[in-house]
Amino acid sequence: MRLRRLRPLLLLLASCPSLNPQVAAAELKPQTRHAFDRYVFLVEQRLETWKPGQPFLRVKTLPALQQSQLIQRLKGGEVIIEKMTELDSGREVPVPSGMLHHWIATVFVPGANVQQTLTLLQDYNHHKDIYKSEVVDSKLLSRDGNRFRAYLRFYKKKIIGVTLNTEHAAEYFVLNPRQASSRSHTSKIAEVANAGEKDEHEKPVGNDNGFLWALNSYWRVEEGDGGVYIQCEAVSLTRDIPAMLSWAVKPFVTEVPRESLFNTLTSTRTALLQRLKK
Repeated sequence: MRLRRLRPLLLLLASCPSLNPQVAAAELKPQTRHAFDRYVFLVEQRLETWKPGQPFLRVKTLPALQQSQLIQRLKGGEVIIEKMTELDSGREVPVPSGMLHHWIATVFVPGANVQQTLTLLQDYNHHKDIYKSEVVDSKLLSRDGNRFRAYLRFYKKKIIGVTLNTEHAAEYFVLNPRQASSRSHTSKIAEVANAGEKDEHEKPVGNDNGFLWALNSYWRVEEGDGGVYIQCEAVSLTRDIPAMLSWAVKPFVTEVPRESLFNTLTSTRTALLQRLKK
């Protein structure tokens, strides 16, 4: 009788990712990717409506009192982060077998300018040092003018550890001496099995644990108030949350997108301030 009562617990432990690293596999289905692409189209359509003379940063579009309060917080060194939702004709975009994550974050770096910020963002060979809380390896793959291809190896741990080999295509735009922007999208995301071991290998792209299937980043940089405001809008795609494994999968697909963006903006600010001291 006692063994029978313990059987459910034993089965749960057997499925625990810390003991069995093979979380139930997920497949990136065409309709899931199509939903992400539709969402990205809507985001980029909104971004492209910006015209010179209009507010460039989200914080500058807010009511005067709220804007003033947030700018004071930014000047105090805070990262302002907010969840976003892009609607399609007033409705949310359905994502079968997946989840969309859309966040926007802003920081202020006193004493910095647009060119210094772009130099840092484009220094892909040193992203492993700048963003070392999550990037364990990085290198520039190619450059053609303002177009870059880069490799980043991510590592993140939330109950279980996940390593990803990723490739990114980015394009930068200097709009005027005080404003610049960039767009980046992942051209490859491969989850790494047995990372750091002799039998390390990449899982098939789109047939893995589904912790990150796509990531687009949209940066805006604007000089003002004796420094530079840096805004990053990130849109990512992950698997949905299976009920049986929600306790293990949920932290990755709900907490990591926000946390990673927060860490990225914090690290960008810290690295710029350090470079200004040299």
